[in-house]
Amino acid sequence: MAGESAGRDEGAAAPGGDGGVVGRLGAARYVLLGFIGLLTILVAAGALALHTAALLFFAVTLMIAALPRGERLVPRRLAQRAPPSVWPETGLKQMADALPDPCVILDRRGFVRYQNHLAEAAFPIRPGDPLTFRLRAPDLLRAYERVAAGGAAERLEFVERVPTERWYDAWFSPIETRDDHGRGGFIMLLFSDKTEQRRAERVRVDFVANASHELRTPLASLAGFIETLQGPARDDAVARERFLGIMHEQATRMSRLIDDLLSLSRVEMKAHMRPEAPVDLAAVLRGVVDAMEPLAREQQVAIESRLPDAPMVIAGDRDELVQVFQNLVENACKYGRSGGRVVVELEPGDAGEGPRATVKDFGPGIAAEHLPRLTERFYRADEAASSTRGTGLGLAIVKHILNRHRARLVIESQPGEGAAFIVEFAGVTIVPKRIDSTKA
Repeated sequence: MAGESAGRDEGAAAPGGDGGVVGRLGAARYVLLGFIGLLTILVAAGALALHTAALLFFAVTLMIAALPRGERLVPRRLAQRAPPSVWPETGLKQMADALPDPCVILDRRGFVRYQNHLAEAAFPIRPGDPLTFRLRAPDLLRAYERVAAGGAAERLEFVERVPTERWYDAWFSPIETRDDHGRGGFIMLLFSDKTEQRRAERVRVDFVANASHELRTPLASLAGFIETLQGPARDDAVARERFLGIMHEQATRMSRLIDDLLSLSRVEMKAHMRPEAPVDLAAVLRGVVDAMEPLAREQQVAIESRLPDAPMVIAGDRDELVQVFQNLVENACKYGRSGGRVVVELEPGDAGEGPRATVKDFGPGIAAEHLPRLTERFYRADEAASSTRGTGLGLAIVKHILNRHRARLVIESQPGEGAAFIVEFAGVTIVPKRIDSTKA
């Protein structure tokens, strides 16, 4: 049977074989019938002699029958070629797994055929899904289309803004053997995360701008007092003592400001990295309450804690969570001290939700127009009416830390009724590891 099949193929391909000529004429039968109809009309109209029409028909028939052999064989060669595999070979997968960066292998239709574990963590998408299910940056998709159509390898930059802003360099490169049109069987997509570099540059620029703006006032104050002490108050002991006290206060404020700016910069650098360590939130809050007791006594405020005895575990960074609640409790003691007490409460969330931690004071409260802007850098609500002056960065630091933990800060307040700062976490994470519950 194999021999007969081969013989039939060879006979069909022979340039002078009857099967080949008859086949070509049969394929062109509609052309020939149309040509016959045209010649008949021309002869009937007297525009063409009968013998001339016969010669033309004979010439066209010979041309169709004598088409080059290659025109007939190209479709057969393509049909006999094994179709390209839609799944990469094992060696290609092993190469992708060995790369230090996220790698995705695509076919020429834009479907994901394989991704290494780094790509799976950065861009959750399953093999068999289109690339557009997860990455929809127009420049990225256009670059893929050009490479998949046979173009050279391309590199571009793009930004992912969900869930947090991240910058990437992306490389598209055709791999494996190429077909007759110069197109590779697969397209390799490599990512290089440039987020930390971009954030470092942004943080540097912001730090310089913020520091130069906020340090200008205390530095001017210090320079003015020094000039006074060197001049008119040179021999005035009372003025000297008063001015030195003010200068010490301004120097302390500058120190706090620089510490807060550095803290905010560090948090912003890690904003795209979600913490995964198991932390007992109840233990964190107990430690914060104990640590803030001296400040509360100084402000003549009593701290009431309503915390569960059982651990309440979340995924987070313990030191950063301590900083969040220390800032909130400190603000409550300072700005709400007229109320005489501060309540720190932790309760489990509803089904499918994480725990809620609340820090509530009973002070003068905050006007509604200030609430949306409280977490902005250097924003202070009704600063003229308050005798307490901070750096204006505490709640900005809180917001950035909570964003990193996929948590949110809700502020509820009415003038004269105090303020409640509520931290809502996305969900409780139970991790089979040792819980970090070291006392603050």
